[in-house]
Amino acid sequence: MTTATRPDAAAHAAPATGTAPALAPRGGGGALLAVITLCTAVTAANIYLAAPLLGLIAREFGASPSSAGWIASVAQLGYAAGLLFFAPLGDTADRRRLVGVLSALAAAALIAAGLAPGLPALGAAVFAAAAATVVPQLLVPLVAERAPAERRARHVAGVVAGLFTGIVAARVLGGIAGQAYGWRAVFLGSAALTLAVGLLTAVLLPAETRPRRASRPLRTIAGLPRLLASAPELRAACLRQGGLFGAWSSLWTTLSLLLTADRPFHLSTGTAGLFGLFGLTSTLVAPVSGSLIDRFGPQRVVTGGYALTALSLPLFWLGGHRLWALCAAAVLIHAGLMAGQVANQTRALSATATPAAANTAYVVAAFIGGAAASALAGPAFAHWGWNGVCAIAAGAVLLGWSGGRLAARG
Repeated sequence: MTTATRPDAAAHAAPATGTAPALAPRGGGGALLAVITLCTAVTAANIYLAAPLLGLIAREFGASPSSAGWIASVAQLGYAAGLLFFAPLGDTADRRRLVGVLSALAAAALIAAGLAPGLPALGAAVFAAAAATVVPQLLVPLVAERAPAERRARHVAGVVAGLFTGIVAARVLGGIAGQAYGWRAVFLGSAALTLAVGLLTAVLLPAETRPRRASRPLRTIAGLPRLLASAPELRAACLRQGGLFGAWSSLWTTLSLLLTADRPFHLSTGTAGLFGLFGLTSTLVAPVSGSLIDRFGPQRVVTGGYALTALSLPLFWLGGHRLWALCAAAVLIHAGLMAGQVANQTRALSATATPAAANTAYVVAAFIGGAAASALAGPAFAHWGWNGVCAIAAGAVLLGWSGGRLAARG
C-alpha cells in the first residue's frame, strides 16, 4: 500500500512545504493559538449571520421567510468565491498583511449590509462580506505547517473548533440580539468585532520566514483542477466533506423556518436561535477527533462521522413534529460534521506540496456542496415542507460518501 493510499498517511505526514518554525509569535505559542482560534470564530460567524435573522429580514422588506432564504446561500457562495481568489495567497503572500486587509474589507461590507435598503443590496453586501471572510482558511494551513507532526491534527482541530464555535455564536447570539435590537444591529456589531479581532491577529502573527514569491491567484485557480486530478486523497476529502456539509447546511439553514412557523412549534426568533447551542457539540468533538486521527488515522474518523450523520437523518425527519427528535438529531449531525471536518481537512492539508492551494480546493468544494444544498432546501421547504429538506440532506450524504469512495480509488 503506497503512502498516498494509506489511511493514516495524511494525519502523520509532515507538510510538504518544508520544516517551519514552531508557532511562536512575540508572545507565547499557546497565546497565539488562542487568538487564532478567536479570530476564526469571529470571522466564520459572518457567513451565518443571516440564517437566524431571515424571518426578521423578510418581515422588514415585505417578503416571505422562504423567499428570503437565498440570502443564506449567497453568503456561502461568497465565501467560496473568496476562497478561490484570496485563500491561495496563503502560499505566497504576507499573511499578516492579508489578514488585516481582509478583516477591514469584511467589516466594511458588514456595515453596508446593516444599512442595506432592500434584499438585493443586502444580498450583494452579504456576498462581499463572506468573500472577505476567508481569514480562517489562511490561518489553518499556518497552524498545520508549524505544529509538531505528532500533534498536527489536534492543533488543526482546535482552530476548526473555533470556526464551529463562531457558527454557533452566529445562530444563538445573532437570534437573541436580532430580536432585541433588530437585524441591522447584528450586522453592525459584527463589523466592529471583525475589525478589532482581525487587526489584533494580524499584529500577533509571526513574521513570514519562507522565501517571497509573486502572488498569482488566477494561475493558482487555473491549476486547481490539475491539483485535484493528481491527488486522489484530496479529491476524496473534498467530496466527502461536500456531502457532510451539504447535509448539515440544508437542514441548519432552514431550521429557523421550521421552528418559527405557525405550526407545529411557533417559536420566537430568539428562542429558535437558542437551538444553535446544540452546535457546541462540535466544539467538544473537535479535540477528541484530533486525538483519534493522530492515533488511528483519518479514514476511521471520517467513517464514524458519516455514520453519525446518517443516524441523525431519521431523527431530523421525525423532528418535523417532535422537538426532542430535533434536539437529538442536532447533537448527532454536529458530531458527525466535526469528525469529518477535522479528518478530511487534515488529509487535504497533507495531500500535496501546496497546502494553501489544497486547502482552497477542499474548502471551496465543501462550501459549494453546502451552498447547493441550502439553495435547494429553501424551495423544497416551501413546496414539500420539512420532508423535502430531509430528502435533500439524505441525498447529499449518499453523494458525498459514494463520490469519496470512487475518488479515493484514483
